Amino acid sequence: MPNFNLHIIKGSRTPEEVKKLADVVQQCSLDHFNAPPRDRYQVITQHEPYELIFEDTNLGIKRTDKLLFIQIFQQGRTAEVKQNFYAKLAESLKQECGLEGNDLVITCLRNEKEDWSFGYGRAQFLTGEL
Repeated sequence: MPNFNLHIIKGSRTPEEVKKLADVVQQCSLDHFNAPPRDRYQVITQHEPYELIFEDTNLGIKRTDKLLFIQIFQQGRTAEVKQNFYAKLAESLKQECGLEGNDLVITCLRNEKEDWSFGYGRAQFLTGEL
């Protein structure tokens, strides 16, 4: 059950471009991140340019206003799965959205089954509903 938070700069993309980014992230999640069908949890937040500050950690990476920062909350994926997903996502976003690799930042955070409630105040992973 990955939860994707996509952060972009306000006004840098049309609504259609934002939707396309989200759709590409979802398809890669299904194809390369072991997400089950009908498992789409995405929050897209648009920020003023001064609200997203991403330096290059001395890697020489130049960012533009097309920056896409993705935070992923997930459980149980291996380092190999994550690395493959990062590469496939970068490739797909470049092909389908024109996003250059210098403008993609991804962080993956682990959580546990008890950290999810999908509705009704129940922890469905723990109750056996999922």
